[in-house]
Amino acid sequence: MRIVNLMENTPGVSGCVCEHGLSIYVETKKHKLLVDTGASGAFIDNAKKLGIDLESVDTVILSHGHYDHGGGISDFVKINSQAKIYIRPSAFGNYYHKGHKSERYIGLNKDLRSCGQMCFVEGNVTIDDEIFLFTNVTGRRLWPSGNLKLKKKISDEWLQDDFDHEQYLILSGDGKEVLISGCAHNGILNILDKALELRGRVPDMVISGFHMMQKNGYSNEDMEIIRRTAEILKTYPTKFYTGHCTDRIPYEEMKNIMEEQLFYMHCGDSLNLG
Repeated sequence: MRIVNLMENTPGVSGCVCEHGLSIYVETKKHKLLVDTGASGAFIDNAKKLGIDLESVDTVILSHGHYDHGGGISDFVKINSQAKIYIRPSAFGNYYHKGHKSERYIGLNKDLRSCGQMCFVEGNVTIDDEIFLFTNVTGRRLWPSGNLKLKKKISDEWLQDDFDHEQYLILSGDGKEVLISGCAHNGILNILDKALELRGRVPDMVISGFHMMQKNGYSNEDMEIIRRTAEILKTYPTKFYTGHCTDRIPYEEMKNIMEEQLFYMHCGDSLNLG
């Protein structure tokens, strides 16, 4: 299994651009997949730089309904008209970042809903023996505090986003399982709890943002959540790769605790599992 980070917030391989977004390319024995498409079509340029042919991708998984994970869909379907795009119906909701004085729409382009390549996923689904999607993570153990400014608007009412539009991918091959999440808004620990419940095992590898980023600094409570999360993750027999919404300070704090169990993936970085 080959995994390449096509888009992430930080520079990596020379010549690859970076942006606030995430896109991951995966080759398995049966499939060529994309998990998310970044905030724009820039991930396509990075793929070309890395020698990856996105026209041959057969499956796209959209992790949730935010622009920095699905903003590049419109550019992708211009170069690939046959890939199936698996997405939660609720991913086209009215999602905002709402502060005390301002609000900013962070959802998807709703025109994409009518794209014929969309495959709307209502719940957990087994696509084949390599691909399993699950959702409905409701646990709130060490829920990321950065979520509190993320809202959904229904009519004229502002509600806390409960991230029912989020879904997670498990890839299986050669007796191993890889869990790929976008931002893990529902909390990486709660996602792993659900994976264990559904699969009867924990994954061998996890690739996910942890949504620890705080643009206005980190409170003592934030740092405690970061440390406690890392201490619990360290008890898993799993390697973790992160980036995007984790941010530098949380990563360094978690790395101090998890040591060689945690790594950062930059633009263009690749992994081989097998």
